[in-house]
Amino acid sequence: MNNSNTFQIPEEMVSRYAALNEKAKKIEEEMAEIKKIFNAYFDHEYGKNSKGEERIGAYKIQRQIRQSESYHPDKTVKVLEDLNLSDCIILVKQPDKEKIQAALTLGMLSAEEMKDCVIRKCSQAIVVKPLNK
Repeated sequence: MNNSNTFQIPEEMVSRYAALNEKAKKIEEEMAEIKKIFNAYFDHEYGKNSKGEERIGAYKIQRQIRQSESYHPDKTVKVLEDLNLSDCIILVKQPDKEKIQAALTLGMLSAEEMKDCVIRKCSQAIVVKPLNK
C-alpha cells in the first residue's frame, strides 16, 4: 500500500514471522533426519524399495513406494528411428531463447515484433531477516 499512514505492519508481526520461519526450517531438517531413520529401518526389515507397515504404540507407520517411468529421450528416439517407428516420435517446436536474443541484438528482429509473444511471470516472496543491531 502506498499510504503508510493508513496501513502499517506491526514489528511484532514481522518478528513472529521471522521466528516461525526459523522454526519451520528446523522442523523440516529434523523431519528429514527422522525420515532417514525410518527408511533405514524399513530397508532393513522389508528390503530396499519395499513397502512396509508397523504399529508402534498408538501409531501406525507405513512406507509407501511410488514408482514412475519415463523414457530417456535421446536413447528412445534413436531406437525408434532405427526401427523405422517415427510415428512414435513427436517433434516439439519451441522458441530458442538464446537465438531470439541474438536476433534482437543483431537487429534481425525487433522487440515490437515480439511484444505479444513474451510471457512474463511474477511471483511474490517474503523474506524477513533480523537486523544487525
